[in-house]
Amino acid sequence: MAIRFAPPRHVRMVLAVFVFAMMAGARAEDAPQPPEQQPAATPSGQKSGAPGGRGGAAPSSPAAAEQHRLPPDSRTKHTLALPGRTLDFTATAGSIRLFDDKGEPQADIAYTAYQLDGADTRTRPVTFLFNGGPGAASAYLQFGDAGPWRLSINDAPISSAAPDLQPNAETWLDFTDLVFIDPVGTGYSRFVATGEDVRKRFFSVDGDVNSIAVTIRRWLERSDRLLSPKFIAGEQGVGIRGLILVSPVLDFREYSGSSILQYVWSLPTMAAVAREVKGPVSRADMADVERYARGDFLSDLVRGEADAEATTRLADRVAALTGIDQAVSRRLAGRFDVAEFRREFDRRNGKVRGRYDASVSGFDPNPDSSFYHFDDPSGQPLAAPLTSAAVDLITRKLNWRPDGSYELLNGSVEKAWDFGRGLHPVESISQVRQILALDPKLKLLVAHGLFDLATPYFGSKILLDQLPAYASPERVKLVVYPGGHMFYSRDPARLAFRAEAEAMMK
Repeated sequence: MAIRFAPPRHVRMVLAVFVFAMMAGARAEDAPQPPEQQPAATPSGQKSGAPGGRGGAAPSSPAAAEQHRLPPDSRTKHTLALPGRTLDFTATAGSIRLFDDKGEPQADIAYTAYQLDGADTRTRPVTFLFNGGPGAASAYLQFGDAGPWRLSINDAPISSAAPDLQPNAETWLDFTDLVFIDPVGTGYSRFVATGEDVRKRFFSVDGDVNSIAVTIRRWLERSDRLLSPKFIAGEQGVGIRGLILVSPVLDFREYSGSSILQYVWSLPTMAAVAREVKGPVSRADMADVERYARGDFLSDLVRGEADAEATTRLADRVAALTGIDQAVSRRLAGRFDVAEFRREFDRRNGKVRGRYDASVSGFDPNPDSSFYHFDDPSGQPLAAPLTSAAVDLITRKLNWRPDGSYELLNGSVEKAWDFGRGLHPVESISQVRQILALDPKLKLLVAHGLFDLATPYFGSKILLDQLPAYASPERVKLVVYPGGHMFYSRDPARLAFRAEAEAMMK
């Protein structure tokens, strides 16, 4: 199984793209071990001038790439004492080198693997986990949900929180081995080829898919795990038995721009945020809003602003559901952009709401500005503690010490990313159809946070409802938990999601 999560970023959309072959466009080989005298300075979370440390930029020369090559893999033994059981496992921190079709080295992809000792690898599942972004390392999932150690992420995170990792009672290691992968330009992964061509190739939809797919295949070969049960989940990957998508956007065509469906997708989440202020709320509590969103609300949207009566009716209903001032809703014709909702919801108190978890609020740094200038109080504060925790674990506990920077969130990757596909906007619902049609035994689990405005759950609900009859409820399941983009930061959601994943693998 491979899982790709999407951690918080200021501007972020999640893409689900699946490939059917593990081999496409690039190949991975076991690279010769670097010399023992290679620099092994303990890295920090700060930027540095080392190749690969600035946006995954290509090194200036082959000599520079070899000088800053990632060190040999490090394998360490660990025992984890958890409630009711003890887990003995082997951790491997290392990298896989990717080559082009001419055999030229392109990039080193860093990974961290955890394998339970004494298990039968022919029957034990292996799960690959990697984040989205573009430009995000796998630390969010490793230290927020499934890894052996977890960093406590509060509902309202703060940058100065102590990066203390504790044994994770909800680790998935009980029922699957875990491999966390950092795409090039994230974590310690870096380019080894020179020039801009390799950067453009990897920083693209298809290039990213190919590099992750080859990394997975190569790890399976290197670790003698080709016969193990494999479930692929996330934004990209190769599906064998099942897919788990976490906070995905399945179709960019309806996500923003001029599409009126973007307002249908986000309305239930906005209403859930308003209701959560008054008390706990669940997906079941939003049934009336979902009916309205895909019924009268959509009908009035289609009528357009040329129909003044429909527009007023829509705006007033949206104001009632979200708690936003009626005059503001009428001025915006009931069509709230996510950023507008985040600012207007509690503007009277000078606060803004999070994008990745709109149940989290923070002070507006420019409350009197006519335009919005604020970061995400539910996302940005996580960067410092997660980076420190990742660097400490990898270098101290796992004894793997690359030089250069650890890139948790690499804005340069996102800025350089190529989403372009000509007249065919990026979407993955077509691939989901194909995968489900080709393998009648494959299952799909889609998980969302109720308060996530970055990737609203109702968008996935609408698209999944369009699947043919062969995508029965026994095969395709949508779960929505109270929480944000990283819903697993809340204890009940993390426990419930773990149970869903374990049930799928069994």
